[in-house]
Amino acid sequence: MNAQRAEEIASSPNMVTVTYNKESIYIEHVDEQNGTATIHPLDDPNKKQSVSVTSLQEQ
Repeated sequence: MNAQRAEEIASSPNMVTVTYNKESIYIEHVDEQNGTATIHPLDDPNKKQSVSVTSLQEQ
């Protein structure tokens, strides 16, 4: 995935299924300049991490 698409998903009112390492995640924030996203698993909002947007997969 690229940073622009990750930003579109993050700001969309519709739920889009995105995975990171085969786990469904929620995109909290996208840093387009650095190509990173702050994410957390759908079932654990406290487990935030910053990852490369290229490691995210849209389902």
